[in-house]
Amino acid sequence: MCVRTQLSQVMTDTTINNEELLAAIDTGDVVVVEALPASYYAEGHLPGAHNLALDDLHRLAGEVIPRTDQPVVTYCTGPTCSNSHQAAERLRALGYTDVRVYAEGKDGWRAAGLPLETETQPAH
Repeated sequence: MCVRTQLSQVMTDTTINNEELLAAIDTGDVVVVEALPASYYAEGHLPGAHNLALDDLHRLAGEVIPRTDQPVVTYCTGPTCSNSHQAAERLRALGYTDVRVYAEGKDGWRAAGLPLETETQPAH
């Protein structure tokens, strides 16, 4: 479930737009993290994204993102969903230094005519 966010929280996160994220995905320069439960991930996710739900983040972050200096982008459903912002905050608290939020989320990705993937990732 996605929790609504307050504008003040959104304004404090470093964000990334469609074009920047697509370029980073194409070059493999980023770990993309969907911060939603597995059922949302299975319905469709950004290309190459890893599912790292908020409840699993502390336990699995090191496995999904082994280097704390690795560029990471978190996302959820869209601008009214705070999961991506919460995930970014938690990753920073764990020592990750290059974390950005794709605030437009899956809704913005689809609206831009960009594809979602539906295959699942290996279980952790």
